[in-house]
Amino acid sequence: MAKALPPLTWFRSFEAAARRLSSTAAADEIGLTQSAVSQQIRALETRLGVVLFHRHARGLSLTDEGRKLLPQVEAALEMLETAASPYLTEKKARHITVAASISIIEWVIAPALPRFGTQHPETSVRFVSTIWPDEYAASRADIEIRFGSEKQVGKNAVPLQPNRLIPVKAPSLVGDLQTLPLIESVGTSDSWASWSDVTGQQVGHPTYFVDSYGLALQLAVAGNGVALVNSIIAAHAVKTGAVQPAFDQPAAASEGYFLSVQRDSASVTEFADWFSDLVRFQARV
Repeated sequence: MAKALPPLTWFRSFEAAARRLSSTAAADEIGLTQSAVSQQIRALETRLGVVLFHRHARGLSLTDEGRKLLPQVEAALEMLETAASPYLTEKKARHITVAASISIIEWVIAPALPRFGTQHPETSVRFVSTIWPDEYAASRADIEIRFGSEKQVGKNAVPLQPNRLIPVKAPSLVGDLQTLPLIESVGTSDSWASWSDVTGQQVGHPTYFVDSYGLALQLAVAGNGVALVNSIIAAHAVKTGAVQPAFDQPAAASEGYFLSVQRDSASVTEFADWFSDLVRFQARV
């Protein structure tokens, strides 16, 4: 049976002492006491049956055997460090998964994401575009940004505010709500008809129908008409001048966006807080 190898810590002490030619300096570098380093080096010499250092009053010098061993130990330690590096980096990095609609990712998160990256460079974020409940379940996300009524999204979801409907159009588009084409997002409880009932503003029948607020906003940016969208989705486009409100009075939305945190960790909390603040400050249009 092969004789057991000396412990790795003995080789670490030898390598550090050989490089620094001082057991005291080696101890400071690797976080041990000077006596522990000296004991480990002597134990290694005993196990190998050779003397590795000449001991002097003011330091150490390598013997011929020590000079032969050093490059091999250095190469072995470097190989171990290279092998372990990907796993150490994986543990040090922080990864989170965010599930949200394409509208939220494209119009709300994406414009502000560089700021989050600057503030939290150690966190990587994976985005999963989702709409239906089964898609959220399949995503196994740490954070879910859902759309619907409070009953639909679940008890643990926190409503994002403000939650309003605003009509928006391209600045170059001339006309009013009675003459311009109207763009309506289907699949929600909020329509041009319900908005008209709440505000008392007369509107015509929609010309274009889409399946998301994000697509409605994209059509409005391109000058195709007036889109009725959630203020959270429209905030950045309004602030940058891509669109402008087509009516001064916003209306409360019957459905909205909710934030649901699925895992408790520092990185998840940081992203959830950042996103909540982003919505609160940018969606006031």
